[in-house]
This record gives sequence, structure tokens and C-alpha cells, in this order.
Amino acid sequence: MAPRIQSSLIKNKIKRQEVANKQKKARNQYKLQKRLARAKDEASDPAAKKKRLADNIPRTLDNSREDDPAILPSSKRPDGPSSIQADELNSDIASDPFSRYFNFEDDPTIPPKVLVTTSPKASKPTYEFCDELVGVFPGAEFIRRKKGKGFEMGRIAGWAVGRGYKHLLVVNEDMKKPNAITLVYLPDGPMAHFKLTSIELTKQIYGHARATPHNPELVLNNFSTSLGHGIGRMFQTLFPPLPEFQGRQVVTLHNQRDFLFFRRHRYAFRTPDKVALQEIGPRFTLKLRWVKNGIPAIQNFGAAPQALEISVGTEEAPEPPTETPAANDGDGEKRLDTKNPPKDNDFLWQWKPELETTRRTFFL
Repeated sequence: MAPRIQSSLIKNKIKRQEVANKQKKARNQYKLQKRLARAKDEASDPAAKKKRLADNIPRTLDNSREDDPAILPSSKRPDGPSSIQADELNSDIASDPFSRYFNFEDDPTIPPKVLVTTSPKASKPTYEFCDELVGVFPGAEFIRRKKGKGFEMGRIAGWAVGRGYKHLLVVNEDMKKPNAITLVYLPDGPMAHFKLTSIELTKQIYGHARATPHNPELVLNNFSTSLGHGIGRMFQTLFPPLPEFQGRQVVTLHNQRDFLFFRRHRYAFRTPDKVALQEIGPRFTLKLRWVKNGIPAIQNFGAAPQALEISVGTEEAPEPPTETPAANDGDGEKRLDTKNPPKDNDFLWQWKPELETTRRTFFL
């Protein structure tokens, strides 16, 4: 390359721009010739190209995430921490709330029943999104939520337990748009709350495929921590354990930087070496906000109404007695029609802004 002239020292504006453009063009030409020469050498020596790519891995937020002791040893990172041993991981999996599903205690060919409902006074966009969810989960059923007292999430969950539902999925809305999803695993929890963004219905996707009633395959990608592993197992219980491969439908839940990207495709084998994908829809993005133990709680469940207070003297009125709902009938047998919701829930995990110390901190 020719010796570089500092264009900033040229006082004439037109001449300064002309010299700067010439230098920029010369630099681009030099880089192009260098790339062409390297490509010519690597065409005859594939090992050199492989070595160059292995030595020049770009640094991203994903491959430079902060070390977390909750990262499982079975993750894709070979340098991940190994504080959680394989036997401890297996014991945790065997005793978690989803073990009944993975032990095939129920018929694996029958889809789990999922009750889909909305927040009170939902609007048309929320109902349209719920219709899409009913088409995604094979055992889903939508029931419109009524208004008024007595239809709290805890009571709905207790009602669903007695009727054989395995999940309760509540779509919340704000400003007449769905903005959150609460997923409750029945009968004993846990439940998770997700922020909902970037919704695109099937009719909004150009060239979308048409869904069939076959049970889809499920792909859970990049869940590397114990919390992420539990969330992945929770989503896995929404689908039957045995997919129907003749439908060629696959549901993908891809985790990247704690954002869960939901996609549904149909694949087709064009040649023995190539596979084509056609998106079915819908598509949306989830962000985990909290995980609680048990089913949704109802404050003051079963308590008697407050007594009428008339302050006449200094004497305090006695507190009204509280009535708890009976769990057994007259014969001593446990009722199976409903499940009493708890009065409080404990957070298993909750997102807070102070947890994200850097942009390289991820939890799933």
C-alpha cells in the first residue's frame, strides 16, 4: 500500500474529501485482494480454513456468559461448572413434580388435558390468540372466563383438578392486547408467569402451512441451568410423550439470552440430504418473570365476612369465627370435585433488575 497521507491536515475541504475517498477505496481493494488470495489457498487446503475458523471465534454474549453454579453438567458448554453431580441431578429429576409424566404412569398416547382461559373482561385479540393455543396443544380446551367474584385463578385451578386437567393456562391482557401467560401445573403446582411479546398469528404469516391434528414433535433448545431445565420439563408436559411422526409437525422452544422463542413448522424431505421447512404458526416470545410453588392462592379463602362494627364504648368486639371449607364428606371420604386453593404462595424464583449485573448474566 502507498504511504498514507493524513487527510485531516489538508485545509481545502474538497481536496480533503477527495484524498479521504481515495484512501478508503485503496483500503477496501487491499482487503479484497487479501480475501481472494486466502480463499485461493484454502481451496486447495481445507485444513487451513478449518484451523482459521477455529482460531477466530467471534465473542458474543452467548458464548461469554458469566459462570453460574446452576449450569448443569449435561449442557453444551464443555467448560461449564460441575458442582451438580449426575447422581444428584438424576435424584432431583426423579423427585420433581413432573416425574409422573416422564415415568409414563398415564397413557402416553392420550394428550394431557389443558384448560385455556383468559383474564376477566378479555377482548377479541386475546380470544384469537387463545384459539391459536388450542390448536397448538393437542389436549387443550378453551373455556371463557366469567365475570364477578368466585372465578379467581385459585378456584378455577381447584375446579380443573377435579375434572382431570393437567394444566391451567391463563392469558392476561393489557390495553386490549395479550401481554402475559401464567402456566399452572396441576394438581400441586408449580406455576410460572411469562411476559408475552412479538405475537404473530397464523393468518399473519405469509405462506403458512395448515396444521393437522397429529401430535407434534417437541424441540427444547439451550436450557442449560437447573431453572431452565425445570421450565423445559414443564413445557414438555403440555404435549403427549409419544409424537405422531406421520404428521411431520415439530414445535420448537428455543432459549436465547433468556428469551423463549416459540415456533411451529412442518418438515418435508425433498432429497435424502435436504429437508424443507414450512412454518405453521403462531409465533411468539416469552420471558420468564417468576416461578411459584403450588397452585394460585386466594387471600382469605373460606373466611367469614367481617362483622358489622358499631363503636359505642371502649369495649372491643370479639372477632368473628372463621369457617374453613370441609375437605371430607359425611362418610369420611375425600371429595374429588374441587381442590381448595392455598392462602399464600412462596416464590421459587423471581426476576429482579438487580439480578442482571451485566448483559452476560442469564438464568435459563
